Amino acid sequence: MVTFWKSSISSAAAEQTALPRLILTFRFPERTRSVTDFPADTWTVAGRTFTSRLIVGTGKYKDFAQNAAAVEASGAEIVTVAVRRVNVSDPKAPMLTDFIDPKKITYLPNTAGCFTADDAIRTLRLAREAGGWDLVKLEVLGEARTLYPDMRETLKATEILANEGFLPMVYCVDDPIAAKQLEDAGAVAVMPLGAPIGSGLGIQNKVTVRLIVEGAKVPVLVDAGVGTASEAAVAMELGCDGVLMNTAIAEAKEPIRMARAMRLAVEAGRHAYLAGRMGQRRYADPSSPLAGLI
Repeated sequence: MVTFWKSSISSAAAEQTALPRLILTFRFPERTRSVTDFPADTWTVAGRTFTSRLIVGTGKYKDFAQNAAAVEASGAEIVTVAVRRVNVSDPKAPMLTDFIDPKKITYLPNTAGCFTADDAIRTLRLAREAGGWDLVKLEVLGEARTLYPDMRETLKATEILANEGFLPMVYCVDDPIAAKQLEDAGAVAVMPLGAPIGSGLGIQNKVTVRLIVEGAKVPVLVDAGVGTASEAAVAMELGCDGVLMNTAIAEAKEPIRMARAMRLAVEAGRHAYLAGRMGQRRYADPSSPLAGLI
């Protein structure tokens, strides 16, 4: 407790003249909880635990060096790799593995560019033969203009891959029914789009994303559509387990700075979700109570 004395005259003079003195007393609470008191906030997919909730892609960067610097700035522990775009014809050309160490960063092979279940399955079988990967990202696109997922082909591929021992994290529409069907088919994570791939429009359907989160028993990660840090925070505030992005970082004017911004946004959104936001009101509510004013 700290007491402050405030008067226009001295204490002695106040006693002589019997004038009151204004005494302001403040009681400070016991030590409050600090950020360092919070337990480690990890998430788990297919039995593998990670600290970072941000997954980044490896396309559209100026070069592999810039890509690697962005991954480091983002704090990401997982990167996606488009299997069909990996260089296998020129052994003298730079390789992604020369810049991003697969022993330190988890590689998540994906099926970008596949428009049928058969193509996606064949691509991931090749990835497993080449690198032994079983944790994979499945996406089966419906058309080139919107890059929306073809859910019929996606569900078919999910079932087959799961039966073959793959652990598919699946890109899907923002539909809670479709997400549940994928989970039942063997998806180890569902990844609803926030908006079309590469659009940067942000999360268009917050309600449906939230419904997917509430109904899922596997991790939910927003995949595609995030354009800036505030939108990554929104995804986390909805209760998602993580966010996957590529273009938002790679096409920023300063990709490394944006990668750092995304890292902070994901962390901030996660803390906000765990803290629990205040209720929304139609009218004002004063920060300082109006009752008992001097």
